[in-house]
Amino acid sequence: MVTTIVIVFVLGYLAITLENEIKVNKAAAALVTGVICWVAYIMATPDKHLVNDQLLIHLADISSILFFLIGAMAIVEVVDTHDGFDLITDYIQQTKKRRLLWMISFLTFFLSAILDNLTTTIVMVSLLRKLIGNKEDRLYFVGMVVIAANAGGAWTPIGDVTTTMLWIGGQISTVSIMTQLIVPSLISLVIPLIALSFYLKGNIEKREAPVVDKKLRLSRRKRTFMLTAGVLALISVPVFKLYTHLPPFMGMMLGLGVMWVITELIHRNAEDVQKEKMTLVGILHKIDLSSILFFLGILLAVAAMEASEILPHAAQWLSDKIGDDSLIVMAIGLLSSIVDNVPLVAAAQGMYSITQYPMDSFLWTFLAFSAGTGGSILIIGSAAGVAAMGLEKVDFFWYVKKISWLALLGFFAGALSYMLIDHLMY
Repeated sequence: MVTTIVIVFVLGYLAITLENEIKVNKAAAALVTGVICWVAYIMATPDKHLVNDQLLIHLADISSILFFLIGAMAIVEVVDTHDGFDLITDYIQQTKKRRLLWMISFLTFFLSAILDNLTTTIVMVSLLRKLIGNKEDRLYFVGMVVIAANAGGAWTPIGDVTTTMLWIGGQISTVSIMTQLIVPSLISLVIPLIALSFYLKGNIEKREAPVVDKKLRLSRRKRTFMLTAGVLALISVPVFKLYTHLPPFMGMMLGLGVMWVITELIHRNAEDVQKEKMTLVGILHKIDLSSILFFLGILLAVAAMEASEILPHAAQWLSDKIGDDSLIVMAIGLLSSIVDNVPLVAAAQGMYSITQYPMDSFLWTFLAFSAGTGGSILIIGSAAGVAAMGLEKVDFFWYVKKISWLALLGFFAGALSYMLIDHLMY
């Protein structure tokens, strides 16, 4: 069974990475891979009810992520349809590639810490598509957005799902994680930025603004209102979670519902054509469902590997063979670029007890950093990367050749800086 699941996962992984060569959409490959992994697991397990129960438990977690993604994408589309992002792009007059790269990267870094890396990536990719016309240049910026979003999400409890898991599990505290990881996280961003700055030269090619029907063009006041409402809807998600203790997707659904009501009220007297284009009924058709299904397939495959105890055994093997906590956590970080970091962190939480490693100990804090930033090494290694891949159609091998080495450089620089700071201060 284990061999079958691993082979299926590897073949599916290859099909996803070779999407352009084999001419099969990566969402199709991911869905087939995810389902077959579960088929292999249930066929080799006598207790069919147990497997079905495990599937439903994992499906609950997966669904929460997918609904969160759908809600975030829809809210961003609402703001975009009402030209809210034009207010931001109009203020960004910088045309030099290097300066714009630093500006976008730091904006992503701090926005990701406030929101989360997935939502921030969706917002920033939408902005870049309006700012930069040249596809090749834009891909470099998107690559840095992935690195910046994951680095920014690693140093706050709400910035990345793995830090949230450790926070809820009592392994890290808010103040400690922020004070200990902000410097390593910044280093993991700045080093790739410096390296890429030597390559990017000249000015960006501004994207021409599309011709908009004046009848559909909102006033500046209404565009400002829609941008503000959209940003508040996104920012309110972690606040909603903090006070209600409900999953983040519930807050996102509430925000989406409020935005839906707002668009209905704003366009209640509009003609049918305008109403169809500007309200959620029409806007929902713009969401890239193939990206949602790709995400579903990937998470199903990873869930099968976790349910069949392949991932926990892999983590235990690392502990037995390596032994050193620093090397184990760095190995988990590197592994998270291939496999989703959520089950890896979950496996680590199961391997090490809170009594053996108390709250805010080296292991947990370093794990939050490594799992968060290590996912940037490959485009499919993080939720932010998967979202960027779906929105901007980033080729897997292009990312490997152009961005992976930058993310790897930042990962090791940040990891070494954290170990040095921990050694000097503790």
